[in-house]
Amino acid sequence: MELKLQKAHLDQLDLIMKWRMIVLKEVFAPLDPALEPVLIEQNRKYYQKHLADGSHLCFFLVDIATDPSTIVGCGGICLWQEMPSPDNHTGQCAYLMNIYVKPSVRHHDAATYMVEQFLALCKKRNISKIYLETSQAGRSLYEKCGFIKLKDYMIYQETQSESE
Repeated sequence: MELKLQKAHLDQLDLIMKWRMIVLKEVFAPLDPALEPVLIEQNRKYYQKHLADGSHLCFFLVDIATDPSTIVGCGGICLWQEMPSPDNHTGQCAYLMNIYVKPSVRHHDAATYMVEQFLALCKKRNISKIYLETSQAGRSLYEKCGFIKLKDYMIYQETQSESE
């Protein structure tokens, strides 16, 4: 394989959405069919806004040795600014997300290539605070790329009684 990342653009929104739904259906399997129209609508709005303003970068992974028009994976980078601090002087942050490769190209370093390219892009933009979420299956890949498990972080989760 000879891999290459191709930046996706807003005029490819239907294709971007197709790949986003592939990812969601795999990560959240089984995906509630009643939720799918809402996810499509909300993700479409998200991409329309954030691809246009540059706060989200979307990429397709292609194998140019086989067929440069055949997408074998995808991924994205959410960019934002937080207050500068001792551990992040610029305040610039990135969140790697939607990193996905087709099952047929897994275990051939395709995801590693994509993550390394994303990290290089972040470094070019002087972004050193880079996050991602992972499944257990992806943990070793990200550790190999230099990610470490965070401590002292929490996430709010609304309880059933609060939402009633």
